Amino acid sequence: MDNLTRIREKICTLEELLRRACVWRAAGERIVFTNGCFDLLHYGHICYLAQARDLGDHLVVGLNSTDSVRRLKGPRRPINDEATRAYALAAMQMVDAVIFFDEDTPLLLIEALLPEVLVKGGDWRPEQIVGSSIVLTNGGQVLSLPFVEGYSTTSIEQKIRTQAL
Repeated sequence: MDNLTRIREKICTLEELLRRACVWRAAGERIVFTNGCFDLLHYGHICYLAQARDLGDHLVVGLNSTDSVRRLKGPRRPINDEATRAYALAAMQMVDAVIFFDEDTPLLLIEALLPEVLVKGGDWRPEQIVGSSIVLTNGGQVLSLPFVEGYSTTSIEQKIRTQAL
C-alpha cells in the first residue's frame, strides 16, 4: 500500500471509527480523543498531539468542518480547506484516525466513541472540556495539556496579513 493510501485511510466516518475502536479495545488498547480546527499546523499543535498520543495507544482527532470553523472563528477561517487540514493531520505518525464533525462541539462524537482519555490544550480547564462528564462517568480521564506559548493559528494569520500590507 502506498503512503497516500495509508494517509487517506486514517480519515474515516463514524461507522469506520467505531469498527476500529472495537478492534483496538478488544486488543486492550486505550483511545485518546482530542478535537480542533487545526487550520495552520504549527509547533504548538505538534507538541500537543505528540503529548496526547503518549497518553494512550491510539489518537483520534475530531476535526471541525469548514462550516463549524466559520461559526467559531469567523468568515475568514478556515484558511485551509477540509481536505488539506485532514490530510495534514492524517500524515502525522502520532495520529491514528481523523473524523470530521459539523457541529460546534464534538459532543456527539465523544458520546459515540467513549474514549478512555479526553484531552484539550492548556487554555481549557478539565471541567470546561466538552464531553468531560461523559468520559469521567465511564471511568476515563480528562486532561488539559500544557499550552505552548507563542504559537497560535490566529497569531500566524495576523502576521501574514500584516506582512501582506
